[in-house]
Amino acid sequence: MKQNIHNIERVVRVAVGASLVIYAFFGGASPWFYLGIIPIATGLMGWCPPYATLGINTCPKKA
Repeated sequence: MKQNIHNIERVVRVAVGASLVIYAFFGGASPWFYLGIIPIATGLMGWCPPYATLGINTCPKKA
C-alpha cells in the first residue's frame, strides 16, 4: 500500500475521527459516531481505499 494521503490530511482525519469517538463515548446517544474509527484508521495508515480506487493522490510529488 502506497501512501496516498498528505500528512496534513492525515492529522485532520485522526483529529476528526478521535473527536467523533470521544463524543460517542462520553456524551453522544447515537452509535453512528463510532464511524470515527474509519478516519482514524486511514489517517494512521496514510492510505485511503476510495482514493486508491478513484486514482486520487494528495501526497506531494517526489522529485
